[in-house]
Amino acid sequence: MKKGLFKFFVFLFIFTFVFNFAFSSGKGISKDVLKELRNSINPDDPDFKVRLNAISNNNPSILVKNTEVIKKFYDFHFSNKIDIKGITNQKSTGRCWMFAGYNVLRFHVIKKFKLNKFELSQNYGMFYDKLEKANLFLEGIIETAKNPLLSREVDYWLENPIPDGGQWNMVVALVEKYGVVPKEVMPETYNSSHSGTMNRLLSKLLRKDAVVLRKLVKSGTNEKKIERTKVEMLKDVYRLLVYFLGIPPQEFEYRYETSDKKLSPLKKYTPQSFYKEFIGLNLNDYVMLYNAPHIAYWKLYAIKYDKDMVDRNDMTFVNLPIEELKNLAMKSIVSGEPVRFGCDVGKEFDGKKGFLLPQIHDYEALLKVDFNMSKKERILYRQSIPTHAMVLTAVDIQNGKPVKWLIENSWGAKSGRNGFLVMKDEWFEPYVFEVVVNKRFVPQKILNVLKQKPVVLPPWDPMFKMNCGN
Repeated sequence: MKKGLFKFFVFLFIFTFVFNFAFSSGKGISKDVLKELRNSINPDDPDFKVRLNAISNNNPSILVKNTEVIKKFYDFHFSNKIDIKGITNQKSTGRCWMFAGYNVLRFHVIKKFKLNKFELSQNYGMFYDKLEKANLFLEGIIETAKNPLLSREVDYWLENPIPDGGQWNMVVALVEKYGVVPKEVMPETYNSSHSGTMNRLLSKLLRKDAVVLRKLVKSGTNEKKIERTKVEMLKDVYRLLVYFLGIPPQEFEYRYETSDKKLSPLKKYTPQSFYKEFIGLNLNDYVMLYNAPHIAYWKLYAIKYDKDMVDRNDMTFVNLPIEELKNLAMKSIVSGEPVRFGCDVGKEFDGKKGFLLPQIHDYEALLKVDFNMSKKERILYRQSIPTHAMVLTAVDIQNGKPVKWLIENSWGAKSGRNGFLVMKDEWFEPYVFEVVVNKRFVPQKILNVLKQKPVVLPPWDPMFKMNCGN
């Protein structure tokens, strides 16, 4: 045998041996395993054929809609209901947290001044939220400048420098520092309602700034020069925000017409004086209560960096069993005050009908698989996290127990049931994560937890900053 041919056969033998070893090792899908997988289905089975044809040619969510569950859900009366006037629309942005917070505030304005409608300027709040988040990002980059670029802390900042998402504590911070203005005074722009391009460009700018700041810190530049550099960077951010969102007013004139056609005198306001006169609530009287079973109950927690201002506290909450959240939400609504809350809105949800119903989609029956996980498991494995904030405006109580809830959403009047969603109480436990209620409804046992030193969770905890998908 020629030497070259001998070498070829040796190579072929070695290649075949290595290939077969890799293919048959326990970690890979061996020939035997692949054969077992193929034999696990029977293409000639009529039931299999029907499922294959139905699923491959249709949207599975339509096929699995549980009509029996929906048919039983026909009573839309509520024993305790708060009158809500007008539906807001966050459009293509992740501002649900701001809309939900402002919707609670505007309820008090409408009630106090007997208005037919009223809305706060979310664009005004968005402007300063973005500005503060840019400053928070730059400070975060300075703080972690000596960390490896691929460290988890630096990656956290670089992944999403200036997100739309937020929490109730950010509503409080913005209102206390910048006040509020009516929507007419600073109306929506295209970019406030469609924030994608604005966010991408601002993120691009901030990441470029991060390169400069990390180099300055590593080279030993003094703090004063670094701070000055940061301010110059913020000037660029401010200018771009003006381009995208407009110039936020420092003073404005405003008057209103009541539901009985009385016109108020025209008066000059600052955003702070407007808040004081028209709303006047002490937002620090409201507490955040969570149901996060992946961490211990009856403890106070804070999530690092879950804020939009450097000089404000991180988002802080009391973690409680779900029944405590339900009871306090009921108590607030029965007393006539709506409740801002956060949930995983995409689960077991019919957007067209506006229903949040357990088992509304029976994927398990169609696909013959088991999707069941506990709430704790779904949180830890990122299957379920807070994604959206809305407002509870009604509850139907029967025999002392909640049966269903009415929700004011911020997706416009054409969404759901004229802008509202109806939530079966059985949906509350697995998919509601937080409520914000006034301290006057909260028992002393829970208020005592607020006196604890908070356990600080990392910014990559699943409960971090509500995503608020569009």
